[in-house]
Amino acid sequence: MKVIITGSTGMVGKGALLECLDNQEVSEVLVINRNSIGMDHPKLKELIHKDFRDFTAIKEQLADYDACFHCMGISALGLNEEQYTGITYTMTKELADTLYALNPSMVFSYVSGTGTDSSEKGRVMWARVKGKTENMILNMGFKDAYAFRPGAILPEKGIKSRTNWYNAFYVIFRPLFPLMRKMKSVTTTTKLGQALINVSIKPSNKKILENVDINRLV
Repeated sequence: MKVIITGSTGMVGKGALLECLDNQEVSEVLVINRNSIGMDHPKLKELIHKDFRDFTAIKEQLADYDACFHCMGISALGLNEEQYTGITYTMTKELADTLYALNPSMVFSYVSGTGTDSSEKGRVMWARVKGKTENMILNMGFKDAYAFRPGAILPEKGIKSRTNWYNAFYVIFRPLFPLMRKMKSVTTTTKLGQALINVSIKPSNKKILENVDINRLV
């Protein structure tokens, strides 16, 4: 299986990348980032691409892939709805449109977040926008598609969040990690990465996956 990953400089994307590199079912991983992740591996290819609103320049290099793990995301803090929509929905749609034209038999997994609003009509701005993004992906026509909605995620294998206060939280509560790993409402970067791979190989009847579903898939 050949996989494309976005957001591999972040905690979730890095977790997905590490699991792909360790998984025998994955033969090739292409990461698309604005900045290099600085890793070398026989399976790994990297494309540096600055403008996620237009993939024309790299389009020819995105053909013949079996799955995409779209892990790129941003906090809505300090952004209005137009700004957040431009990053969360518009960029995702541009990527999905490009990949669907090239690889309609692909499995596309979008990493969203717990609390996302599928109705697109709720009071919480970020939840509406992510709901709109999920609905677009699930209805685009890919061979299969999933919306992953992780809540609490514990970092493993040396992974750190790009958000400083998350890292501070992890340092404080690290002694509780063994107990938290046993909770169905908590997942890990390892389990999330493995679940992304697993649904790409063996389809799940459930298309919107919360932490309990993610853990079950592993």
